[in-house]
Amino acid sequence: MQTKPLIVRKQWLFIRNVIFFTFTSFGGAQAHLALLLKYFVHNTKFISEEELLELNALAQVLPGPASTQTLVGIAWKVGKLKLAIITFLIWILPTACIMTFAAISYAMLDQKQKFIEILEYIKPIALGIVAYGAFKLGKKVLNSQISIFLAVASVVATFVLRNAYVFPIAILVGGMISSAIETPDEETHLRVKLFSNVNPKKLIYFLGALLLFALIGAIINRTSPFSLPIRLLENFYRNGILVFGGGQVLVPLMFTEFVEMKHYLNASGFLSGFALQQALPGPTFSFTSYLGALSMRNFGYGIWGQVLGGFIGVIGVNLPGLILVLFIVPFWDDLKKISRIRHSLSGINAVSVGFIIAAFILLLVPMGFNWLFLGIMMLTFLLLNYTKVSPPIVVLAGILIGYLF
Repeated sequence: MQTKPLIVRKQWLFIRNVIFFTFTSFGGAQAHLALLLKYFVHNTKFISEEELLELNALAQVLPGPASTQTLVGIAWKVGKLKLAIITFLIWILPTACIMTFAAISYAMLDQKQKFIEILEYIKPIALGIVAYGAFKLGKKVLNSQISIFLAVASVVATFVLRNAYVFPIAILVGGMISSAIETPDEETHLRVKLFSNVNPKKLIYFLGALLLFALIGAIINRTSPFSLPIRLLENFYRNGILVFGGGQVLVPLMFTEFVEMKHYLNASGFLSGFALQQALPGPTFSFTSYLGALSMRNFGYGIWGQVLGGFIGVIGVNLPGLILVLFIVPFWDDLKKISRIRHSLSGINAVSVGFIIAAFILLLVPMGFNWLFLGIMMLTFLLLNYTKVSPPIVVLAGILIGYLF
């Protein structure tokens, strides 16, 4: 059993790695998964690779930001609720603060071309990280004909359907197929004492909080239509409950609601903020802090009102997923004892690998035959796979090269 000083030291080391992860996580959810492997499995062994894949599979079938939920799930396993909350705040606040500041100082976005030039080499580095993640996870997950078939099918579905809802549907179908094929007949009727570690009061608290904000927001939205902060809370919270598939699904939904339907901001402001978000590390969902702050600005609120809007945006959209993952992870070990659920994980992970491969191809095509970018991408992959060079050094090198040249 670990002594208290060892536990504290382990948690501080974990927080340090969370900070590194936060400031080097370019490239979206697929690259984030590769970095989670690097920071929390291969380098430090806070959890096993199998545990990470299980948490990632769980996050894929829950609404909300998959990267955030996976990271918070890891933190809960290492240090329970307190460390999970600290990790969540470290992960979302830096990018959210930058995006809120960008909305408050909207004129600064005229300088976004300079940001793009400085961060020019981040894209091939992010692609190298994605390739590393696909390679590592593929070796672990694609170990049967069924898993290979599901991965290839998810790649094909991504290119053929080109619809955001292909993600939750493919994940559901993949889990169902692997569960049906891989679950032995003698185990299908296995009875497990589920939820044995669940405190009924906690269940009420979690589910109550999940519904309370949406209910209050809807009521106040009807009775006080001029209360923009409450309307924004309801908008963001509702989207946080309904969005599956991460930022690539959230952004078009937000554009439709905030720009085309409710006219909280114009298309130019929305797209300028999204362009800036792509140049920053961290969760794509932090883009909501920009939307909240700029919406408040456009309706005449002052600086503190805009700061409130930024806070409402990033907390509102993340809260449902955070509540769900903190509710489920504590009894996940019990839940996965059910044969059908346990055997569905291999299909879910195979589909996730397929999505990483598809994302890699979709990001690679616009780059064309730029031999410099292809070389940087390959060098990044080789460094991560065959050396102990950490991602922060590679990312910082890319930023330095962009600044100097």
